[in-house]
Amino acid sequence: MVHKFDAVVLGAGAAGLLCAIEAGKRGRRVAVLERSERAGKKILISGGGRCNFTNLYCQPDNFISANPHFAKSALARYTPADFIALVEKHHIPYHEKTLGQLFCDRSAHDITKMLEDECRAASAQVFLNSDIREVARTTEFVVYTDAEEFHAPALVVATGGLSIPKMGATAFGYDLARQFGLNIRETRPGLVPLVLGATDREQYCDLTGVSTEVIVATGDGSSRATQAFREKMLITHRGLSGPAILQISSYWSAGSPIRVDLAPESDATAAVRNAKVRDMTAARAAFQELLPKRFATRWLDLHAPDSWTNQALAQLEKQVHEWILEPAGTEGYEKAEVTAGGVDTDELSSRTMESRKVAGLFFIGEVVDVTGHLGGFNFQWAWASGAAAGRAL
Repeated sequence: MVHKFDAVVLGAGAAGLLCAIEAGKRGRRVAVLERSERAGKKILISGGGRCNFTNLYCQPDNFISANPHFAKSALARYTPADFIALVEKHHIPYHEKTLGQLFCDRSAHDITKMLEDECRAASAQVFLNSDIREVARTTEFVVYTDAEEFHAPALVVATGGLSIPKMGATAFGYDLARQFGLNIRETRPGLVPLVLGATDREQYCDLTGVSTEVIVATGDGSSRATQAFREKMLITHRGLSGPAILQISSYWSAGSPIRVDLAPESDATAAVRNAKVRDMTAARAAFQELLPKRFATRWLDLHAPDSWTNQALAQLEKQVHEWILEPAGTEGYEKAEVTAGGVDTDELSSRTMESRKVAGLFFIGEVVDVTGHLGGFNFQWAWASGAAAGRAL
């Protein structure tokens, strides 16, 4: 069966659906092809099933890209307020958690249903279970599935990245970009737990589940940190996770250390310096006021000072605020929330997301080399880039 459309969108995720909605509103006949049995599978599992659908404080600084200016245009033209207006139009209850993060009160199903309803209203057709065998281009784009052909003058690639392969993630979008001669920036897992080396695992990972607020930064302090985040850190059975670690993971490179401030804005050794007797008992009492008790005891045992002089305590204080760790690696794409890297932004128009080399070919969402921080920013990039392409079709 041969179908003819004005545009074919590959991928019924956040970016692809928003793109189809915006194009459909402009009278374009749009087909969205999704290889899975349902649309928006990653939306459904996001935010613990509640979908952290945007962030009130979204700024270009919240994104990582080889070109830090690329995302500005799309983000400025489709803002968090625009998506919130859509959510409120559908009477979806939501709330702000911390740091501007907006979540559904009920379930992420509210967001997928909203997007599906908007697609229907815009006459955009979603074809599920559509496994793409080949994409060709003659005078127009032709997408071949097992049983059908889709012809259109415009093709939008919204196939996502490599993160969470069990949800169906593949390298298809990158392969397609290469097929048409576009460059790919090296990909890596982003927003992902870090794995510690054998010695550190043995020393700390029996404390699985212990969590504390820290500031974590790249580098060892010998040069200015490229980035730092103040949030919770969680000890896991293989290493470290929690928001602070997920954030820094997108900036971390293999073989380099991270620096953890275990007691932000606190004088951890003040009580020891002022104690009648300076000893390990006084130190444990002081540290257990600042950190979870089991972790405080363990960390102090492993970093016990040689003496209790002012100089030794000053050195201990420095270690508390600059605990240097060298992760052995990450938990990989299986546990990564996003893929960093992707289709080189130098290949795309920042206004429309269209390829500079191939007319009518667009790339949006996670497949592009734009990666947001944790907290709703990656969804906002999906909405914004999808809207930019949809309005250009």
